[in-house]
Amino acid sequence: MSSKKPQTENQRDIEEGVRTDFRNTMSYGSYLNLDQVLSAQQPVSVPEHHDEMLFIIQHQTSELWLKLMLHELIEARRLLGQDDIGKALKCLARVKHIQKTLTEQWSVLATLTPREYAQFRGFLGSSSGFQSFQYRAVEFILGNKHQGMLKVHESDPKAHELLSNLLHEPGLYDVFLAALARRGYDIPEEILSRDFTKPWTYQEALIPVFKEIYESEDTTWSLYQACEDLVDLEDNFQAWRYRHLRVVQRTIGFKRGTGGSSGVDFLKRALDLTFFPELFAVRTEIGN
Repeated sequence: MSSKKPQTENQRDIEEGVRTDFRNTMSYGSYLNLDQVLSAQQPVSVPEHHDEMLFIIQHQTSELWLKLMLHELIEARRLLGQDDIGKALKCLARVKHIQKTLTEQWSVLATLTPREYAQFRGFLGSSSGFQSFQYRAVEFILGNKHQGMLKVHESDPKAHELLSNLLHEPGLYDVFLAALARRGYDIPEEILSRDFTKPWTYQEALIPVFKEIYESEDTTWSLYQACEDLVDLEDNFQAWRYRHLRVVQRTIGFKRGTGGSSGVDFLKRALDLTFFPELFAVRTEIGN
């Protein structure tokens, strides 16, 4: 048994080497620009409604995670283009954790009751999550491109430029398929040279390629893992979409969205969108 006596005071002494004077050096708050970050929550309801702070922080933190997700997806795409599969998978592993965090966050917003939200919803005007350029950028790099979406961001030159660039650039899946082609897999040229501004559509010619990757004992493990990571990305994205739909339905029912959409019905249709359909379709063929 330990012979140590319990502390008489419930506190921890500051160690001698701990810095306490930050007049001439960088502090935690200055490094993170916390003055700006923590002053960015500006409720617009009059009188200010208590629960609007939750609504703002929920969406601001989501945007920060989307920023990191996009950062990692762009880097994964670059690494795949350089045939550095291992490092690309590290980026995708991080993205998957971000996705799970974003999905779990909906449980916090779900504590907002219909009555509470109704008391400040009218002050939001026409602002809507539909207008998130970072969310749209993530969808674009994953292959769900829609040129018409650029209209939503014409008033924001930087956002419009980012989305326009991503619209015309190959997506993550395109770059992965090109990497497979360089390894000798039979990826049709019309797929490799397709119009990248168009949304990805199902390509039957890829099924034999993925069947070989999944069934062959000679497949490099990193390629097999890359396929599974892409499947995980889509599964996680769909889980986020579904959780979003359910939180919206429990909060506003079937009201129209503040941005003009049909609300829940609009979100339901998003569940039909897919990024990597061949990676799911091939499962029917494996073992046959």
